[in-house]
Amino acid sequence: MERINELTLLTGSAHPQLAKDVAIHLDKHLADAVTERFPDGECNIKVNEDIRGRDVFVIQPTCPPVNDNWVELMLLLDTLKRSSAGRITAVVPYFGYARKDRKDEGRVPISAKVVANTLVGAGADRIVTLDMHAAQIQGFFDIPVDHLYSRPVLMQAIYGMGIQSPVVVTPDVGGTKMARAYAKRLHADLAIVDKRRLSGSETVVEHVIGDVEGRNCVIVDDMISTGGSITQAATVLRSAGAKSVVIAVSHAVLCGPAIQRLTEAPVDRILVTDSVPQNMAELPSNLGVCSVAPLIAQAIRNIHLSESVSSLFQ
Repeated sequence: MERINELTLLTGSAHPQLAKDVAIHLDKHLADAVTERFPDGECNIKVNEDIRGRDVFVIQPTCPPVNDNWVELMLLLDTLKRSSAGRITAVVPYFGYARKDRKDEGRVPISAKVVANTLVGAGADRIVTLDMHAAQIQGFFDIPVDHLYSRPVLMQAIYGMGIQSPVVVTPDVGGTKMARAYAKRLHADLAIVDKRRLSGSETVVEHVIGDVEGRNCVIVDDMISTGGSITQAATVLRSAGAKSVVIAVSHAVLCGPAIQRLTEAPVDRILVTDSVPQNMAELPSNLGVCSVAPLIAQAIRNIHLSESVSSLFQ
């Protein structure tokens, strides 16, 4: 019996709660699958349902532990391909290895391209992702890529705070395009914190471009990793006379000293999405999590029904 029109949701072990929330919004159940580990750490994958001919969406962010979740996703895709799934879509809310999107010095890999190659080679027919660190990574794929933005989700939370006369701030020059999009929708001014990167985990802030004195600042970025850049930016804004500081970030990777830095930072509110799972017991008290499950669910529904996804990019 042909079942190409049946939608099936599957999750790995990276973020099962997000997958459950997406399933609820789609009024679907998650397919029965085993994603365990052998004693030596190797992945043990098995799908316990017949998915032949189905439209399967695998929800698996490549968040820490990045390598484990990446390999697990590839094995899930291979499982589906060998089980004759009709179409396989990898839903990767957080796309790891995105920092290395070009060869910026001698003898280094283009890691994002390697990840793209492996996902396609493992069996993905389509990719859905959210706020890639570098949007041009879409060009590394020879299959359709739906690049969603968490901006509508975070904007709703920002609107709910009733911030008066905000200034949107980017913590580095590279994030100017994202900050400008927020500023346009908030009818706000734009400021830039000029920083210089010393290493992969260390930066130094030079100065602020724009007027922030006596203003309510909203710092926007795609991710918080160790928290160094964004907490330095908050400190500099306060020193420049900012009245209040709010952080709005898509991916809360939060590794190393990030939680301590955010807890100690002069910030009134921190807004992140649930694209990456969090240990709520350890998070700063002023951190709020906004769910991207409705956004991802709508994208999945539109793709499954062959409807436009571009409206979700706004």
